Amino acid sequence: MTIKQLVWLKNISITGSLLCLMVVTTALLPLKNDQVTASGEDWISLFNGEDLEGWTPKFAGYEPGINYNNTFRVEDGLLTVSYDKWDEFNGEFGHLFYKDSFSNYRIRAEYRFIGEQVKGGEGWAFRNNGLMLHGQHPETMAKDQEFPVSVEVQLLGGNGEDPRSTANLCTPGTNVVLNGELFTPHCTTSDSETYHGDQWVTVEVEVRGSEIFKHYVNGEQVMEYTDPQYDKQDETAQPLIEGTNLLIDRGTISIQAESHPTQFRKIEVLPLDE
Repeated sequence: MTIKQLVWLKNISITGSLLCLMVVTTALLPLKNDQVTASGEDWISLFNGEDLEGWTPKFAGYEPGINYNNTFRVEDGLLTVSYDKWDEFNGEFGHLFYKDSFSNYRIRAEYRFIGEQVKGGEGWAFRNNGLMLHGQHPETMAKDQEFPVSVEVQLLGGNGEDPRSTANLCTPGTNVVLNGELFTPHCTTSDSETYHGDQWVTVEVEVRGSEIFKHYVNGEQVMEYTDPQYDKQDETAQPLIEGTNLLIDRGTISIQAESHPTQFRKIEVLPLDE
């Protein structure tokens, strides 16, 4: 073999190695939040992992836009509900609203509860948060209003001993049809397991306008209901009702601050065909 042939083979070997390295490196790069997932579904991340861009806080007793005691913040890339600047909770229920409204979509969130409940928090608010769906806009809430009119997917954590389901249903200012009948009590439980401690839990909800809601926890369906609608007897809902139609076909998405520290590492939406 001539010297020219040896040099040529060496160059081919180096080029092939570089190509292999580029392929491996590209495969290992993480997808951006708004990229298509491996399943081919184009999920849109509502949380950018850096700041609260696109979100508006609203606390009872305060105007929209005031982040009372810096409760909602980003820490270590996690959307965090923190009470380290609070001395005591006195009913200042908070919500963090995303800027856009949605109608037909799937929402997926990964959350966990951390730390201790702030002094003064209600017993029912222990390890309690929620995804408020089909909600009103924060600008339409009364200054002292505690909860937005919405359909709440209630997120609960266990106390280490007792059963306590998550992805439950609560209905501030609303009603739904459950098991074929109009459901008017405030809350009802799902069929989920109990998740104790600070483990991460994935909750997903399929929302089809004013037709049907389906709750999932870690991939398992745990609840289903239909016909989300305003409660015409509720004073906070009455200003939102137009004419005789009570059905709610779209609305805002918000998370809660009800006195227990919570972290979200993912909140994303997959738009669905109408």
